[in-house]
Amino acid sequence: MPEGDTVFLAATRLRTALAGRPLVRSDFRVPRWATVDLAGRRVTAVVSRGKHLLFRFDGGLTLHTHYRMQGSWHLYRRGERWRGPGFQARVVLENDAFVAVGFRLPIVDVIETAREADLVGHLGPDPLGDDWDAGEALRRLVADPARPIGDVVFDQRVIAGPGNVYRCEVCFLRGVHPDTPVGAVPEPARVVDLVKRLLDANRATGSQITTGDARPGRERWVYGRAGDPCRRCGVPIRRREAGPDRLDRVTYWCPTCQPVAGLPIATQPR
Repeated sequence: MPEGDTVFLAATRLRTALAGRPLVRSDFRVPRWATVDLAGRRVTAVVSRGKHLLFRFDGGLTLHTHYRMQGSWHLYRRGERWRGPGFQARVVLENDAFVAVGFRLPIVDVIETAREADLVGHLGPDPLGDDWDAGEALRRLVADPARPIGDVVFDQRVIAGPGNVYRCEVCFLRGVHPDTPVGAVPEPARVVDLVKRLLDANRATGSQITTGDARPGRERWVYGRAGDPCRRCGVPIRRREAGPDRLDRVTYWCPTCQPVAGLPIATQPR
């Protein structure tokens, strides 16, 4: 699933191409919205909210989409050949210069703009949003001291945007195992600050570079590096598949650099 910075970058590009211009054509290839016609409506804004995209139109309508694991938005000049097959297109928005195509989108909604909160109001503060509130993010982060920090960082109701890449990378950079209870994490405000700084650093690229090194294979500390030596201590990075009852997907960590606070050495996750 794309991280929040990837969705923010998509919103930036789509806004540049669509905002302020009326659509000359719209095509909803989703049965529920197949009769919706937005032609003639001007796009007033395209914004991201965590991993959600909101296209606002004059007349008080909003198109809401979410990528989940497989979706994407492509942007083309009119007449340019699409890079994805037409049968996978779910939404097409066209103005006098550009065509925006949403491929494989699992979530598509058309609602009144005044009702956007019905779909995204449950989300926590967005580090890339104008209304970012670090204090509120911290309050949500520490609300349940028994929850594993890895689950909390990933929870969109706590902070809207970070996905599994940032979940693993933030835990490494803070020196805690993802299973560490939030109540045992020292200075949890620094977790919130780190999430904000990492998303900010990648908002123009959507690349999730956490090491500061953009060279291929050097971008991350632990994510996707199972079996490779830790960049700090040399111990092989570990990987754990997600269980059916877990919020996370796949977990990567260094067994030396990321102990679970309060656990004896013999019982540390290996």
